[in-house]
Amino acid sequence: MAATPGGRMPLLEHFRELRSRVVKSAFAIIVGSIVGWTFYNPIITKLAEPVCDLRAAQQSGAASCGSLYINGVLGPLNLQIKVAVLSGIILTAPIWLYQLWAFIAPALHRKEKRNSILFFIAATPFFGIGAYLGYTILPVAVRVLFGFTPTSLANLVKFDDYLDFVLRVILLFGIAFELPVFLVTFNAIGFLTGKAILKPWRIWVFGICLFVAGFTPSADPLSMLALALPLILLYLMAGSFALLNDRRRDRKFNSDVLAERIQCGQ
Repeated sequence: MAATPGGRMPLLEHFRELRSRVVKSAFAIIVGSIVGWTFYNPIITKLAEPVCDLRAAQQSGAASCGSLYINGVLGPLNLQIKVAVLSGIILTAPIWLYQLWAFIAPALHRKEKRNSILFFIAATPFFGIGAYLGYTILPVAVRVLFGFTPTSLANLVKFDDYLDFVLRVILLFGIAFELPVFLVTFNAIGFLTGKAILKPWRIWVFGICLFVAGFTPSADPLSMLALALPLILLYLMAGSFALLNDRRRDRKFNSDVLAERIQCGQ
């Protein structure tokens, strides 16, 4: 990765760097997908719990499990591939999120790069918290959605559609919880101030609600509130932390300036 004396990279080098990051992310996802393929049955057993006890149905040799079914000759294979790929994306999310950040990092100064290590440290636990929250609300969300089924009608759900819905919810919650990590990291490297984060709070709240409404796989209010409210709270906490960090940085700058003036006076 060659850079000019001014710290800038030619356009071709940017494309090469992007290609390198994409290849590393794709390789990590492939490895994660292999893990998802290997542990396919435990994964679907765990994810099917809000609808049926798949483990008990398998052990008893039951022909069906709740309202779930698989359709078509290629249905079982497509289901396993989909579960493996989505599981790989979720399992390796901290890696490809870091690759995204690493693509931006070369434009930072040495001190900013040192501060940006906060992103890598915080990205994994925040993603895990979001994914766990998404999985936690699934049983309630599924019951609410199934509750709209008219009386005397059966609700048959394709297993691959159901698992696609479940894994997308988990992935969306995990990615959404990276918002405060990005905001705090941008503040730590001096790219955003706390005032710049919190001043347009109405726009942020509206944008969060719009994002949740547009990208949440289910349209039930419970899932949207369960994601929107923590995101708004995390946004406010990130902005408050950024304000405190700005004040600390200003005090340090003022003390350094005062010390330099005293030294020059002597």
